[in-house]
This record gives sequence, structure tokens and C-alpha cells, in this order.
Amino acid sequence: MVKIPVRNKDKYNPYTLGYDESNKTYIVEFVDNMKVIHRVQVSDKIYEAFNEFELEDVSQIHKYQKHIEHNEVYEETLNARAINKPISVEDEVENNVMTEILKNAINTLSLVQKRRIKMYYFEDMTLKQIAELEHCSIMSVKESLDSGINKLRKIIKN
Repeated sequence: MVKIPVRNKDKYNPYTLGYDESNKTYIVEFVDNMKVIHRVQVSDKIYEAFNEFELEDVSQIHKYQKHIEHNEVYEETLNARAINKPISVEDEVENNVMTEILKNAINTLSLVQKRRIKMYYFEDMTLKQIAELEHCSIMSVKESLDSGINKLRKIIKN
């Protein structure tokens, strides 16, 4: 018997479709509640009906797998996946303190380093763009950024 292509099946789909090459007939195979396998010859129309049902079943399985939440939904799981998570007071204070420390540290840098750090980290410019804008080499921009970042690290650690 030639088997029809294997498809993802719902656990409640009790049959398998096939084609018997020797008799040139379509077969529906299923297991009854006594675990006995039955093979039944069916007409082309009945086979097509089973086949269409199976294709629709596969389509529904795919929709279920793609679009339905499979986890149990609790407040803590929803909060963990939230886009705009509420920030705790402690985190807000810590962020504000760190921002203030970083601003003060950046203010201790030279004007060139400040400007280049601002362009690179806050305006998302590349080293090449900064070098072209300031009419200098990419290497000098990189050295200036590295030196500025090292100074910031030392200031923030203390």
C-alpha cells in the first residue's frame, strides 16, 4: 500500500489515508477501541472527502499553533512580556542617579570627546560619518572615543 503524504494530525484524527497499488484502490485505515487495525476500501469520492477533511484539519492545527496562546496566562507572565513595563520607584531613582553621574562625568571630558561621544552614542553616527564631518581620520575619531570612554569608566568607578 502506498501511503499518502504524512501530515500533522490532531490526536483525535483516528484514520490514515492510503492507496493500494496492487488493487488500484483507495484505503482508509483506522484502529478501533479494541486496538484492532481495520483497512477499508473506499471510492474516489469518499477518499476525496476524507482528504479534504484532513487538509482542513491540518489548516486548523496550523492556525491554532500560530495564533493561540499556549501558556497559562497569569498576571506575572503578562507583566514579564509587557512592552511598557511599569518601573519600580527604586529602579527609577537608580536610573536618575546613574544618569546624573554620567552627565557629570561627560562634562569633565574635552569638547572634542564630548561632541564625538554624543554623535556616536546618542545620534547613532558611524566613525566614518564623524570623521567626514570633522575632516579627520577614522582612527583619530576612534582613539578619541576610546580615550573618552576610558575616562568615563574611571570617573564612574570612583
